[in-house]
Amino acid sequence: MTHPATFHDLNGASVFITGGGSGVGAALTDGFLAQGANVAFIGRSDASAFVEEMRAKHGRSPLFLQGDMTDTALLHETMTKAAEAHGPLNVLVNNAANDKRHSLEETTTEFWDWMIEVNLKAYYFACQQAARQMAETGGSIINFSSISYMMGNAGYPIYTTANAGITGMTRSLARELGPRNIRVNALAPGWVLTQKQLDMWATPEDLAAHMDRQCLKEHLSPDDMIAPTLFLASTASRGMTGQCMVVDGGVVTTG
Repeated sequence: MTHPATFHDLNGASVFITGGGSGVGAALTDGFLAQGANVAFIGRSDASAFVEEMRAKHGRSPLFLQGDMTDTALLHETMTKAAEAHGPLNVLVNNAANDKRHSLEETTTEFWDWMIEVNLKAYYFACQQAARQMAETGGSIINFSSISYMMGNAGYPIYTTANAGITGMTRSLARELGPRNIRVNALAPGWVLTQKQLDMWATPEDLAAHMDRQCLKEHLSPDDMIAPTLFLASTASRGMTGQCMVVDGGVVTTG
């Protein structure tokens, strides 16, 4: 990974990332550590090997707090532990999500509840706790959305519903939290080819069809999400809040 920019104000910042041990989240943890930030992250799966990899690479480790972020009390507890270790949060990145494929016909109420808990509810309550910690000093909240709802994609309607909700939530919280100098923005990636995507859904036919829609003729990787996230976290974007920034290689247009 190369670093096209250095955001000096992130050196020493207290950063909390949901799902920061795998996929895009792991790239973000790596990217923030490279800027000198103190990173804590929550994840369900054991990430001790990744933590050791980061320690070897950067000379210091992210704080891994294992747990299920849909347990709101546990999520808030882990964010408190992050603050105890690194100081009150300066940056929250709501990244963890699940785009499990499903159809309207097969959806049960139990599956609906689980998808909304993972893809929207956990985001909301992470914002709640972050806002409490940022009340005195301000900060930046970055909610990962997706262009999937902008494209009207089929195959995961609850996921697209949640991502549309993330954008709406972001705009409302930006208005509510602005007087406390807390900025809230969304980042909507295109199709980022994580290992999970490659293993489960990235067929040659679908990849080719998606590339036809991109202006830039190169598939996105997790590393492509680092610099845009750092920008939104930094005071380099101090005039931005309530926005949804698309990083998709030129598939959808906004404005």
